[in-house]
Amino acid sequence: MHTLQHILDSLRIEGNGAPIYVQLRDQFLRALGQGLLSQGDQMPTMRQVAVALKIDLNTVRHAYDELEGMGAIDLVRGRGSFVATPPSPPSEAKREKATEAFAAQTLATAVAQGIDPGALVRHLARLIKDQGS
Repeated sequence: MHTLQHILDSLRIEGNGAPIYVQLRDQFLRALGQGLLSQGDQMPTMRQVAVALKIDLNTVRHAYDELEGMGAIDLVRGRGSFVATPPSPPSEAKREKATEAFAAQTLATAVAQGIDPGALVRHLARLIKDQGS
């Protein structure tokens, strides 16, 4: 388990044209995917993130709202934000439909950012192999 300070230290804002809240959201999703944040872990407060990155609190709030909307975190008024408990597995048909929609969204995002779809597939395959999934 990594400390909140370690998570804060790993956050970076790049001048790549992507909105700051999107960069922040994606970095937290990567931290979740890499196991740096686990189910039930408390997230850094929005204020901590805003101060650490010297960005507007509303930008951080936007990223956290998106993470909550995706089901990645739970915002608990008065207590903070926590990594969400994964939902129970959907039916096979719903899972297949959700996977297809996510793949289409990921491909569209990659193409919009000038990323070669073939390179994306190769990197995903390598990441899957590295994680032993």
